[in-house]
Amino acid sequence: MQIKFLKEVITITVGKQAEGIVDLLYEKKYVNEFLIAKKLDITINQTRNILYKISDHGLVSSIRKKDKKKGWYTYSWKIEVLKGFEFLRGILVKKMEQINNQVRSRETKKFYVCERCSIEFNEENALLHNFTCDECGDVFVMKDNSKILKELKKNLDRLEKQLALLDIEIAKERERLGKIKARELKKAEKIKKETRQKAAAIRKLARDKLAKENPVKKKKVVKKKKVKKKVKKKVKKKSVSKKKPAKKKAPSKGVKKKSIKKKIVKKK
Repeated sequence: MQIKFLKEVITITVGKQAEGIVDLLYEKKYVNEFLIAKKLDITINQTRNILYKISDHGLVSSIRKKDKKKGWYTYSWKIEVLKGFEFLRGILVKKMEQINNQVRSRETKKFYVCERCSIEFNEENALLHNFTCDECGDVFVMKDNSKILKELKKNLDRLEKQLALLDIEIAKERERLGKIKARELKKAEKIKKETRQKAAAIRKLARDKLAKENPVKKKKVVKKKKVKKKVKKKVKKKSVSKKKPAKKKAPSKGVKKKSIKKKIVKKK
């Protein structure tokens, strides 16, 4: 089914004569352009022209490799399956929209035809020509749209089925690419981890080598004796209340005279 869809894509982009290229590029590996030309029995320039046209739509990818003997580059090509399916899906959706528009037009509008010349006109154009053919002069006849509608709906059903199958293939291809991407990420992570481990091992060897070449003498650590600190007892000072000195009373004048007299008597 996938090859069938991809051949349809190549037929749309390049032409039916190039659909054989799908069988060569479908292996999901890059194929040398000279081998493609040989298998298709065409010249290398014709092969490149076909591939470049397909490449313009982004449906193929390429890698180049330099020929060591001849010195020029040779290209290898691979078909992008998912992009091809998405490209075809876009075309199918557009076709379905066009058919739906035609169906609506046939169901709502009237069409006239000149039976002798087989020229069809819509109602507006028929009115402009006064419902008469300019070529032969025959009067227009209203066209029966039932056959055309039946054919249009049949084509629409066919495209809807094709689109449903294509969506299944798109889902499968996305799942396949997702698994490949997950494997690649896992592999890259593993390689990264291994390189880190190798680098760590190299650094350790270098450190060990330096340690052997330049041994460092360890200093003796003298343990300090723990000295018990004497705790001084704090003596509480008694609080002495300072009293104010009492004021001496001044002696009265009479008292002074008596004391003086007594002193004089004692001397005698």
